[in-house]
Amino acid sequence: MSKGWTPERRARQAAAIQRWQPWAQSTGPRSPDGKARSARNADKGGEWRETRDLIKEMNQLMRQQQEALGEIEDKLF
Repeated sequence: MSKGWTPERRARQAAAIQRWQPWAQSTGPRSPDGKARSARNADKGGEWRETRDLIKEMNQLMRQQQEALGEIEDKLF
């Protein structure tokens, strides 16, 4: 027994799908909850994105603080 579909079976299935046209019957989500869920399908960020943005902001503030302390140190010494 071979694995997979034979070329004949694949051709029959392709012809059947062309007759059925399932894409023409697709309506997508109808309820507000379903629409909200599908709107988030491509979202890959979540909490990690927020955390990463906060870390970047904190690092920038730390660099600014180091620069300011360096300027103060230069004036004192």
